[in-house]
Amino acid sequence: MLNYLWLIIAAALVGVDQLIKFWAENTLQQVGSIPVIENIFHLTYVQNFGAAFSSMQNQRLLLVGLTSVMLVVILVLLVMRRIRSPWLVASFSLILAGGLGNLIDRIFRQGGYVVDLFDFCLIHFPVFNFADVCVCCGTGLLILYLLFIERNEHQKFAISQEVKRHE
Repeated sequence: MLNYLWLIIAAALVGVDQLIKFWAENTLQQVGSIPVIENIFHLTYVQNFGAAFSSMQNQRLLLVGLTSVMLVVILVLLVMRRIRSPWLVASFSLILAGGLGNLIDRIFRQGGYVVDLFDFCLIHFPVFNFADVCVCCGTGLLILYLLFIERNEHQKFAISQEVKRHE
């Protein structure tokens, strides 16, 4: 049940991402940039033809192919309930949502670009979008799980198995 709830959340996040990008394409593109906090954070319309930090520029087929394979694997694992830890379900669902949001852009936007708009000018960070935030949060959650939580879950499982064996 948890997996399906997170898949619904992932679908909603894809919807939010696409709505934000729709606004950016139809409003922000006309003005280029809107300072939210002058010289610190702007909404800036950018067409990104690459991957993270503008790497792999103009490699649309490769990016679509790799992303598609990764997302299908994640989706199958979630639907078949092969991923059971709530932490992993949340993590992979966020990665799925972000990956799908950017994949939609690459497939349906003329030229295969992704719309980016969040611009932290103060630190000259690359412009990014809501889908990127989902992928980064999901990846961060995955790293936290692997570093701090997985061991505890395995120990609890081992103890419960040992208790069952002695009953």
